[in-house]
Amino acid sequence: MDAVVKFTNQSQGRDRLLRATQYACSLSSYLLRNKSERKDLVAKLKSLEANMSAGRKLFRLGNTVNSIDAAKRTMQLSDPVLCLCLTVANVNRALYFICDNVLWARNVGLIRDIDKERWSLNASRFYFLSLIMNLTRDAYVISQLMRQKAKDKQFKRKMDAHLNESPEVAEAVVPQLDAFVFLLLESLKSHPAATLDTLKNICDLFIPLDKLGMYQSNAGVVGFCGLLSSLIGIITLAQPKLKIKP
Repeated sequence: MDAVVKFTNQSQGRDRLLRATQYACSLSSYLLRNKSERKDLVAKLKSLEANMSAGRKLFRLGNTVNSIDAAKRTMQLSDPVLCLCLTVANVNRALYFICDNVLWARNVGLIRDIDKERWSLNASRFYFLSLIMNLTRDAYVISQLMRQKAKDKQFKRKMDAHLNESPEVAEAVVPQLDAFVFLLLESLKSHPAATLDTLKNICDLFIPLDKLGMYQSNAGVVGFCGLLSSLIGIITLAQPKLKIKP
């Protein structure tokens, strides 16, 4: 119970719970959309989804400053690749939150004379760029893990044993490809934080791709990906050791 209280007391924890609820409602309403007897339930789910989205925008009012502060910290990283990827990601995240805050002000009536659609598209673009840079960081981290794993003598013996166990597979599949896939899977297993972060960013990528029209999916796919990414976010927040660093 103490862990639950501590989690919900964090602003990020509340945001991720609201986000999970929002996308769960989106997925549920999509799955029930063709059932006429469930029209009232679908309407309630859509209303709850809208309320969760509005609540999250309110909680995110201070996130621009947090993202700028994070960009300042990542600029000090000694690794040039991590420095570039994370700094650009945080800058784009800050710009995304600025657009998000403007849209919130527009929705509550504090600002009137703005093009809501243009600001929404700009927010999606910045969000998309932030995710691309985070995925680039994930790919770099995984490549470093694979390089370290490939140099390990114990792992080399394990890989040789794996290839020798299934000679028929080695004949049907390019041996180098089989070795690469084995190395990749073993590297991901050894570093669950990188695995979870990569999966989370891939899931999140479907949201701006759909809004920008770059890859048209549907509300069901977006709802499922958003829910899965939210659950991963909750897990990594509850278990800090599963959060990728830096």
